[in-house]
Amino acid sequence: MKKHSFRKVITDNWFLFRLCFKAAPVCAILLITEYIRNEVVIFLEFTFGLNYVLECAEFGRPFRDAAVFLLCLLSFVVLGLLFNAYLYQKVQMKSMPKMKQAMKEMMYQKAREIDLACYDDPQFYNDYVLSVSEAENQVDRMFGVLQGLFTGVTSILLSGAFFAGNDPVSFLFVAVSFVASLWAGKALNKLNFNIRNEKNPYERKLGYVNRVFYLNDYAKEVRLNTEVSDLLLQDFDATNDSTLEIDRKYAGKRFFRQFAKDYLCNDFLIDVVYMVYLVYSAAVLHRISYSNVAVMRGAANRMKNKMRQFSGVYPQMQEISLYVEKMQNFLNIKPEIISRKNRALPEKPAEIELKNVSFGYNEKDGYILKNISMKIEPYSKIAIVGYNGAGKTTLIKLIMRLYDPNEGEILLDGVNIKEYNVEEYRRKIGTVFQDFKIFAATVKENVLLDFAEKGSDEAVRTAIEKSGFTERLETLPGGLSTNLTTEFEDDGVNLSGGEGQKLAVARVFYKEANLIILDEPSSALDPIAEYHLNHSMLSAAEHKSVVFISHRLSTTRIADRIYMLENGSIIEEGSHDTLLENGGKYAKMWRVQAGQYL
Repeated sequence: MKKHSFRKVITDNWFLFRLCFKAAPVCAILLITEYIRNEVVIFLEFTFGLNYVLECAEFGRPFRDAAVFLLCLLSFVVLGLLFNAYLYQKVQMKSMPKMKQAMKEMMYQKAREIDLACYDDPQFYNDYVLSVSEAENQVDRMFGVLQGLFTGVTSILLSGAFFAGNDPVSFLFVAVSFVASLWAGKALNKLNFNIRNEKNPYERKLGYVNRVFYLNDYAKEVRLNTEVSDLLLQDFDATNDSTLEIDRKYAGKRFFRQFAKDYLCNDFLIDVVYMVYLVYSAAVLHRISYSNVAVMRGAANRMKNKMRQFSGVYPQMQEISLYVEKMQNFLNIKPEIISRKNRALPEKPAEIELKNVSFGYNEKDGYILKNISMKIEPYSKIAIVGYNGAGKTTLIKLIMRLYDPNEGEILLDGVNIKEYNVEEYRRKIGTVFQDFKIFAATVKENVLLDFAEKGSDEAVRTAIEKSGFTERLETLPGGLSTNLTTEFEDDGVNLSGGEGQKLAVARVFYKEANLIILDEPSSALDPIAEYHLNHSMLSAAEHKSVVFISHRLSTTRIADRIYMLENGSIIEEGSHDTLLENGGKYAKMWRVQAGQYL
């Protein structure tokens, strides 16, 4: 396990505390105050107060002195209980979710900013999942650390002063116990983090199997294909065995480190050795009174427990530091797809040109696209066809600047697209991917992909009419306000694949885009719906440029120009009629598909 310096541990924990303090400063201050107050009360009740009352009885002091002291202590305790109830039942209940919300929002915001390429890196994905899943836990752990820190320091100062005034050697026993516990606790926490890190990939796999068995997306496949269930269960068992093997591998080390921390460094030193010393000091040496023996034994035991808690503070801070480092690594990722300049975008559709573009997701797999050169004229309708794996979807991702080419350049109106503001550039592109998603929101919000109040109902209905979803919309109980999916609403509506695709296409018709990109826009539609959608797209996109990917060559007939890809290269280009006359691979694909209807 990577070891952090003391300075970095403090810096990382301070980073986390500042985030929480910024979200709920009053709660943070009051919690620290309560940690100190509670420890002061414990000391007054069970150490100083008990010792004072017993000495009053042992040495014959006036009862009035003890009574006044106890009444004052009672008042202080009652006020403390009221403060405690107010803090934990009101302030903390409201503030703790704010802290965790701020943490998650920061992570989600960063996730939205980073490049899509990051998700192609398994190590990044592991770190990202771990960062997000552990964000809330680290907030709870941090306040656990603060509690251990402030109660421990308060207890050490108060009990240390008490022991110094009565028997300094007693403090030495507790100090030795503390140092030993600190060392053992550090070793134990380091081991626990190692185990957690080693189990993380397996736990992700278990989480995936868990999702498959409870998410609606997989329900039909799992029930119709029992072999898949058997395979997943077999994988689940094998993964569980792997996690158990990790636990078995470290079981011996964990036992001995836990034994050393909890027994040798605490119970044996305080409960056995120290008790012998107290009895000898009172009965043989007569250096302390018998009331001191009872009180100091109890104080040492409480301080032992407090030391046990305090000894885990720094190891816990180290563990938090390791998680915070992953969070900071994630938050410090600098996107490479950035706005190099803020050149003004063309108001109307402009020529898009790809010049000698090559691209690969990683060096190991090589280039997926090789030396692609093509032009998309303003207002033209371009079709990209090819077999699976030809690089069609990757090509449109480059056009949308979700990735940058490894070689070559993409020009808009004769200017490299890197010189435009990336967000403004993407805003001028309307896209429907084949694996589109319907969100757990209303129909209107799914079209807008924004808050419902930010768009007009009339514009949304117009977009829905162009996509062919109007007939289905009229059957929905709440119209545009109908909640989609049953994820959160019992009365939510689940759309069929074709209905969902029409709604996704409506997003493009609603958006004020110069370029429309459609990745298999009619794959889930029946032939009649596909026919109407194609004509709707032509009508709606009359004043826009359109690029669409389709395996159905009946759709490509409406294109002004067709590019056929194979193994990442353009092998044919031209109009539908021209490509048929050439008798190449496009013509062969056309004959195969057309033959099914002849």
